[in-house]
Amino acid sequence: MNKKKTILSALAAGLTLSTVLAACGGDDNEGSSSNGEGGEGSDFKVAMVTDTGGVDDKSFNQSAWEGLKKFGEENSLTENEGYKYLQSAKQADYQPNLQQLARDQFDLIYGIGFLMAEDIGKVAEQFPDNNFAIVDSVVDAPNVASITFKEQEGSFLVGVVAGLTTTTDKVGFIGGVESDLIKKFENGFKAGVMAVNPDATIDVKYAEDFNSAEKGTAIASGMYGSGSDIIYHAAGGTGVGVFTEAKNRKKNGEEVWVIGVDRDQYEEGLPENVTLTSMVKRVDTATLEVSKMAMDGKFPAGEVVEFSLKDEGVGIAPTSEENVAADVLTKVDEYRQQIIDGDVVAPATDAEFEEFMKNVK
Repeated sequence: MNKKKTILSALAAGLTLSTVLAACGGDDNEGSSSNGEGGEGSDFKVAMVTDTGGVDDKSFNQSAWEGLKKFGEENSLTENEGYKYLQSAKQADYQPNLQQLARDQFDLIYGIGFLMAEDIGKVAEQFPDNNFAIVDSVVDAPNVASITFKEQEGSFLVGVVAGLTTTTDKVGFIGGVESDLIKKFENGFKAGVMAVNPDATIDVKYAEDFNSAEKGTAIASGMYGSGSDIIYHAAGGTGVGVFTEAKNRKKNGEEVWVIGVDRDQYEEGLPENVTLTSMVKRVDTATLEVSKMAMDGKFPAGEVVEFSLKDEGVGIAPTSEENVAADVLTKVDEYRQQIIDGDVVAPATDAEFEEFMKNVK
């Protein structure tokens, strides 16, 4: 039987953490670290496995590692002994990397990315005395916490920016691997654009790869070449190629923009200054805070931990004021409040987007 539970925590970024117990998880158990005991400072060990984008992807994996590093530093843990990461060059590396960390007796092990869900489930069953956390997916297991975000809400806001900033009334979206997760970015973005600029057209393409800068460059070249002046990417390392193409075009006098994802990617657009804004997804806060809970003996075992716009778990980057007009940011704030109040619901799926469009004038 499903239960609902809310955990309130004074998070470092001022977030409120809401959790929903998974169907077969946890019931009244408050969760624990390995062997049912809370960690004690340096006795607690935490690690993560990256997806194929790598720890320096300037996006999702990097943000997760930044949160883990902060946790380690705050608790005087030694890198590689008290906290560490293993990098995955290919998907076949996921399971052996997770198994290695479990054998090394890390109390909490993160799998970064929805593509690791199946492997997390298998390894969690093999190592029931270890705790695991999956980011961006839900794994129904008693020793796994599932960390999710309402990416469609933050994507809606950067869509508002794009819709009010475009001068060609044509914008683009580049996704990594087409999936339910990346569809949340796509549909939220499209809804934000159309809410403020119903005359706009949106070019959507998927690279089917999170780690190919070359594909990102090629797709972006086609989009910019066909009239899109703003591209929002949700493509991990593939998005690096989008920035490369935009910067090359900016050097040649074209006025094109990129909207970053997951972390503030303003610096990725320098020195040509092509980052319009970024949809910030606080994966760093998630890894930091869930690690704290585990060390304190309050690991949300079997639960789904969701971060939303209301929690400031998603949003737009503070550097947006560098390139986004003040009146546009005012409109973003208006929509942000409407989403928080429930007056506007950002669509996460294709069907929800179609329903949303029925009310767009």
